Order: sequence, then C-alpha cells, then structure tokens
Amino acid sequence: MLTATPSPTISPSGFDSLNPATGDVVGRFPLDGPAEVGAAVERARAAAAWWGALDFAERGRRLRAYKGLITRRVDELSDLVHRENGKPRNDAFLEIMLAIDHLEWASRNAKRVLGPRRVRAGLLAANQAASVEYLPLGVIGVIGPWNYPVYTPMGSISYALAAGNAVVFKPSEFTPAIGRWLADAAAEAIPEHRLLQVVTGAGETGAALCASGVDKLAFTGSARTGRRVMAACAERLTPVLLELGGNDAMIVDEDADIDAAAGAAVWGALQNAGQACISVERVYAVDAVHDRFVTRVTELAGKVRAGEGDGADIGPITMPAQLDVITRHLRDAFERGARAVVGGPDAVRAPYVDPVVLVDVPTDALILTEETFGPTLPIVRVRDADEAVRLSNDTRYGLGSVVFAKRRGKELARRMHAGMTSVNAVIAYAAIPSLPFGGVGDSGFGRIHGDDGLREFSRAKATTSVRFPLPVDLLSFDRPEAAVRAVKAITRLRHGRGRG
Repeated sequence: MLTATPSPTISPSGFDSLNPATGDVVGRFPLDGPAEVGAAVERARAAAAWWGALDFAERGRRLRAYKGLITRRVDELSDLVHRENGKPRNDAFLEIMLAIDHLEWASRNAKRVLGPRRVRAGLLAANQAASVEYLPLGVIGVIGPWNYPVYTPMGSISYALAAGNAVVFKPSEFTPAIGRWLADAAAEAIPEHRLLQVVTGAGETGAALCASGVDKLAFTGSARTGRRVMAACAERLTPVLLELGGNDAMIVDEDADIDAAAGAAVWGALQNAGQACISVERVYAVDAVHDRFVTRVTELAGKVRAGEGDGADIGPITMPAQLDVITRHLRDAFERGARAVVGGPDAVRAPYVDPVVLVDVPTDALILTEETFGPTLPIVRVRDADEAVRLSNDTRYGLGSVVFAKRRGKELARRMHAGMTSVNAVIAYAAIPSLPFGGVGDSGFGRIHGDDGLREFSRAKATTSVRFPLPVDLLSFDRPEAAVRAVKAITRLRHGRGRG
C-alpha cells in the first residue's frame, strides 16, 4: 500500500530534501538562521554594487550566458525537478523552457523599459530638460514555492537581475536542491560576483530574510503565509510583492468550441496534479452545452494517469499536508450531493491523487470556494454566461481565469475579476514574457514579467536640468507681481474652460 512521503525533518543540524514519490533523499541542506541570512545579504550587497554599475548591455550579455548554460543542461535540471518535485520529466522540461524564455526577454528589454527617457516639462518649467529612469533597488529577497520551483522564482529572479539587483533566494524546504542548482549555474555563468545567493530552511529562514534589510521581498505562497510575510516586512518598511493563491474559474459559453474547451479544462485542472496557483479550479458551463462538455471532459480526463516514471501523466502530491486538504474537499463535495463522473472517493492514494471530475456540485461546496490544489475538476451548470461571470467573481481570490466563447469572449474576459484571463486557451498569459503576471484580492499584489515586472524591482528617478535661463524666475521671492498676473491669465485661458 502506498503511503505519503513524510515532510522534511527540520533539525538544528539541517534537513533532508526527499523525493515525494519514493521518499529517497535528494540532498541534505543547512538550516540557515538570522546570522547566515544576514551574511548572504551582505555578500549580495557587495555583488549588487558591481552589478548595478554595469550598463544594460553588459548585464544583458551575462544574463544570456546564464540562459545558455541552463539550456545546455536542461536535461540535468529536468531530472532534478522530477526527483525533488515529482512532476514528470517532460513537464519539468516545459517549466524550464518557460523560465528560459522569460530570462531572455528580461535581458533584452531592460534598457528599453528602465533606461533614461525624456519627458515633457510643461509650461511652468519650459526651460527645464526633464527625464526619468529606473534604477536598481539593491538586494531583492525571493521566497519561492515548491510547485513550480524553476519557473515561478525565476519570474522574480530574472527580472530583478535584469533591473540591476542582486538576489537572495530562499527556495521551499521541499525543493532546496533546485534552488541551489540555479544559484550554482548563475555563479558559473557570471563568475565575477555571486549575484544569486541561496539560503535554505523552513519558515524561520523565510522570517529571517524578511527581517534582513533586503530592499524588497518577493513572496509566492499561500494568502495566510503572505499576510505574515507582509507583517514581518512592515517592521522595516520593506516593500513586498505577493503572488498568492488562486481559485481560478473557467467559463464555457453556448458558442464555445467544446472539444477545445474540454481539452483546455482537463489540462488546466490536472497538469502538475493540479498543483498550480493558476490551475483551473472550477468550471461554469452554460446549460446549452453543459452535457456535451461534461461528456468530452469525462473522455479526456479518464485517460490521465497518476504515478511514477515517464509513463505517468501526473506525478505525486509534493507536499504531504495537501493530501488532507484534497481529501477534505472531496468528502465535503460528496456529502453535499456532488457526483463523480471520473474518479471518486477513493481517488486519494497517497502520495498520488487520481483525477476527479465532479458534477452537481453545490455552489457553497469547499471545492468551489477554497483552493484545492489537487487534480480535481468541479463543473457547475449555469443558466447563461452572465450567471457564470457572477459566480466566477464570487471569491476572495483573483489570479487567473479562462473564457471559452466565440462572440462574447473578450467582453466576458474584461468582466472577470482577475489579474489575467485567457480567451479560448488556458494559462496562455504565463507563456508570454511581455505580459504582467499577478492577481488581486487574496491572490496578492504587484506584478512579475513584462515591463511591469522590470519596474517592480527598480525605483523611479526623476531628473531635471536647466536648458536656458528664464527672463523671470517664478520660483523666487523676487518675482514681480506682473509676472504672476500674466501666468494666471495664461493658466485661465489654457485650463479654465473645462472642455476636452
């Protein structure tokens, strides 16, 4: 009989990272406390001084060397992700490829987004040359998750480095070997200074990073932990970027391509065993297509196999405690009258969970109102797309969302209270480096990726310089009253009419 892999045992001497499928030890790592974290931040600060003084071209060249090294060793890293995180090697490869694409984009677009640019000075400062640029913050702390241990933290690390910062990274205690691999690869590609420092441990190590004096902290994890991170950082007025949980909804309208929608729903809900903050957690299908949609989803989801090895479609549940959440949500749904068309009450067979597709799910069931983080797909019948939007938005979360519709796709997408929406596709926004990634509500705030992601790890610097002297200096105690009257008249002519 299969049993859940135990969580890492944390002791003062360190902890072991375990393969979630087999329980085998992947590596042993130190339990870093405030002293070790503080030392890492100081080392990063010295590296940041050198890195921030380089121009965009020099930083970009070195970041592309880092990208090239990861690409050449992608099989090695994919195997490590498979062993330490549990996902199939091909899924690990796709995750790494996304991270590589973002690193490439950030390295090539940093100058365009952050470099100096002229802005108009306006009437009162007509003799001034005005410009704005975005300068590095210094040292960025990154606390990463275990479910996408390459793609998600690199979404902060890549953009922070491209903006001229050094980084101190605390990977999840479930995936420290992956974090160490990324840091060692960066040191090999950029040997002058160790720009990416890694500290390992559990919650206490993360708390030490919050209190370490980093110039900004980016956290990915649950809303509950995010609140604690924000409170800890507030003690030093350290700004935070929070990418938290989701309860992402999908709408299937009456004119949707049912085959495409069903395929997207199955992939969006079940890939990585549902362990994604942007997984499809609930589907609202309008009455006109509900039965056809359910039939097709049943056919596709019934073929998805959980297990170990390259023949499996999805791997184990990485964090053992999540098995209890999935079990509780399924039990609650069945007790409330939900019916399984794929899987059933015995789907949880630790450390795996077989796919479960549910229908007739009451709207107040936990599997609809909370984040399940497992390979489950509840489908709710609704009267029309407007009801689907209302139910989709009835949540404290607001990360990603999906709409399948031909005529009203973009309209429905704009009405969904989420940071990101894919129309007639699933999770497409995550693969486009130029788009910002982030949520609203309990899904957090701030953005990674794209122009917004680069600016997230920088500070705006405004500069003015005199181009020529004015005949009358209004910013002086010696200004003549006649000049004030003249400017007042001009201002009334220009702004007083109140028309466009």
